Amino acid sequence: MREKMKCKFCGSNTKVTNKRESKQGARRRRECLKCKKRFTTYEKVEEKDIIVVKKDGRREHFLDEKLRLGLIKACQKRPVSMEKIDKIVEDIKEKLVKKGKEVKGEMIGKMVMQKLKKLDKVAYIRFASVYKDFHDVKDFKKEMRGL
Repeated sequence: MREKMKCKFCGSNTKVTNKRESKQGARRRRECLKCKKRFTTYEKVEEKDIIVVKKDGRREHFLDEKLRLGLIKACQKRPVSMEKIDKIVEDIKEKLVKKGKEVKGEMIGKMVMQKLKKLDKVAYIRFASVYKDFHDVKDFKKEMRGL
């Protein structure tokens, strides 16, 4: 049997007066059957933790904010909107969730480079220079020939 949502003010049962989908999940406007106060709840699917295995063997939790910041740096002063960056983060995170509990950091880097290569060549080179640890101009030239 499904348990009813209780009023956050008085603890009585509530009814849903309005429901719609939003970025935060299913948004429900509720009204208490007793005190008549209204409040909003959000329902979303619980995401499982993704562990990133680094090159040196360390493990850390995947943080989409860390990925977003790396993309923002690569796309700095480029005609790339935050919506496009957020879309890349969402796409990559969705693929990682399907891969399983642990993923190699190398795989994430390759996914980012693949997305940036299609989106903006300058942002791609910037990201690649950090990800591939370029040491001199020859490394840049070599990567640019691959474009």
